[in-house]
Amino acid sequence: MAFFRKNLIQIIVSVVLVGGAFLALYLTNASRELYLTAGWITTTLLLIWASNKLLTRKLDKRLPWLKYGNKRFYWQLGLGILLSLLIINISYLVLKFGLTQDPPDEIQVISMNVIGLLVLLPLISINFGIQFLSNWKNAQLKAEEFQKETIKAELATLKHHLDPHFLFNNLNILSSLITLDPDLSQTYLEKFAEVYRNILQSSKEELVTLNQELRFITSYLYLLDIRFEDTIQTFIDVDSKEHLKYLPPLTLQMLIENAIKHNTITEVRPLKIYISSQNGFISIKNNYQPKKVEARNSGKTGLTNIKKRYSYFTDKEVQVFSNPDNFIVKVPLIEMEG
Repeated sequence: MAFFRKNLIQIIVSVVLVGGAFLALYLTNASRELYLTAGWITTTLLLIWASNKLLTRKLDKRLPWLKYGNKRFYWQLGLGILLSLLIINISYLVLKFGLTQDPPDEIQVISMNVIGLLVLLPLISINFGIQFLSNWKNAQLKAEEFQKETIKAELATLKHHLDPHFLFNNLNILSSLITLDPDLSQTYLEKFAEVYRNILQSSKEELVTLNQELRFITSYLYLLDIRFEDTIQTFIDVDSKEHLKYLPPLTLQMLIENAIKHNTITEVRPLKIYISSQNGFISIKNNYQPKKVEARNSGKTGLTNIKKRYSYFTDKEVQVFSNPDNFIVKVPLIEMEG
């Protein structure tokens, strides 16, 4: 039904033209053979148009023009011609066996396929050009929108991490460690510098490998372990095969922050965060113990930013699940075409 609603105007125009053609045949007292021929040509053309529309919609999902340009061209050209010729031949056989007493003629079949091929090639090529230009224009608009969202996300991330309270907390811990444990303070300082260096570097990247993100998370979790001691527990179980796939930078870190920000954390009720991989997704799960009073301006801006950034790179959506025991976010891993 969605297909017919979307192409309603084209269908109405086709029906009007077909109706007009048959009316002209009726008024001129055309023969039955002419009616059958006109009906066959009209039905065949409509079936070819509808089937190629559906083929385009399927390939738009599996082989987007901008990501798989060459591959999409050959697949759609080949499948489009094969599908169209198949419809021509099936409709011809239906006409011959169902509506006439004449058997299929070999010369007619050969001529019909040759003429069909000569007509289809330029028509499908023109259709390709229209589709590519349309997709390119939409991609330009999406790219501009993505750049704006990326800048907003970068500014929000940098502002949050360079927030005086965050700096003060880490520097205060570092100051205490210098007195209590000089060796530990040195390690803490190195991890602290590594976290900030990574934040500044990754703000310039659109995508990073999962391996890079996990290395950064290791340093970030080290700071959390020292700061929160045993009240935050993290568990990472990621298949090594997924390490070379991509995701927007700081995605995991932002989701861990969200968990810390929105949940109560105590010695009696520690926050447990599980990071795992499954079916091309990274799952970040935490036990659900929401704060009774949320901090001011604590909307789900982190999740919103992540979803918008993902929408530029993949059709797979960020999935969010919640139940009385757990809060789970699954983000897709992106495979780059080699």
